[in-house]
Amino acid sequence: MEHYFAIRHLHITLALLSGAFFLFRGVLMLKQSAWLQHKICKIAPHIIDSGLLGAAIYLAVITHQSPGNSPWVAAKIGALLLYIVLGTIALKRGKTMQIRSAALIAALATYGYIVAVAITKNPLPWLA
Repeated sequence: MEHYFAIRHLHITLALLSGAFFLFRGVLMLKQSAWLQHKICKIAPHIIDSGLLGAAIYLAVITHQSPGNSPWVAAKIGALLLYIVLGTIALKRGKTMQIRSAALIAALATYGYIVAVAITKNPLPWLA
């Protein structure tokens, strides 16, 4: 447990970076900016999100939490999968700007839900 706080802070920092960078790329998409195709916009999310996932797995292992014994962890994982799907629709797979915009809003709301679950440790954070 000696590394818990360092890894926890790394996880929080990477989560904030991931969300901020997703929002930034969403704004680029809305503006139909060519910057969205820039190498940094294609590579950085994978680096950030890989570190975020690694830190999350490490934290789950050292604290003995799993989706089976921690409902809030299960909620975060389910919401993360939804966030990924919505994010890919928003940034590349949506056929129209209206679909991409709606997916962006839904992805950001899902990100907010994930953060709220993490803070409250409750799958229904609005009841906490």
